[in-house]
Amino acid sequence: MFFFSNDCDTLTFKAGSLEHAYLAILNNDLLNAKKVFCSLSSPRARWGKALVEILTGYIEEYPSYFEIRNFLEIDLDFLLKNEKIDYVEQLLGGVDILAGINNETYKYVARVMYENKLYKVCREYLEKSKNLFYNDPELHFMFSKYYMNFGNYKEAEYYIDECIRILPDYYPAKILKQKIMAQLM
Repeated sequence: MFFFSNDCDTLTFKAGSLEHAYLAILNNDLLNAKKVFCSLSSPRARWGKALVEILTGYIEEYPSYFEIRNFLEIDLDFLLKNEKIDYVEQLLGGVDILAGINNETYKYVARVMYENKLYKVCREYLEKSKNLFYNDPELHFMFSKYYMNFGNYKEAEYYIDECIRILPDYYPAKILKQKIMAQLM
């Protein structure tokens, strides 16, 4: 599987493109990936350079708050889906540094882990996020979904109530609250 497609026969990439850089990552050619990212001028390329530096264990230039927000989840999911487990571990090793730049980083990681059914790791990053930034309504929404997944509706109710306490008009939370209450009756 390449990227998110099983049909590898029809894929073409322009040399020096973002796709070329990501193909280099998948081929374990981090040096070439970094060269391609450095030759491009965009927030995505700047993030890509930082990503490669994290994967090699030495960051020269830290990504911005927005680069982390916009690209971390996508690339972590990309690495997981392409079974680049060593890179996933290396990226997770740099998450504490990224959380110092963007305090939602742990939540982003938790979301990717949840969507990939890596629930133990998801829970670990939910807890880290809660310890860093408790008053994030989306975090409590995610906790509630996590507990619902395991049929623990009392905990799910606690977290959805926290979400609604912080952001009373959060419509998805109101809908989830109804689903939880239906299970508790």
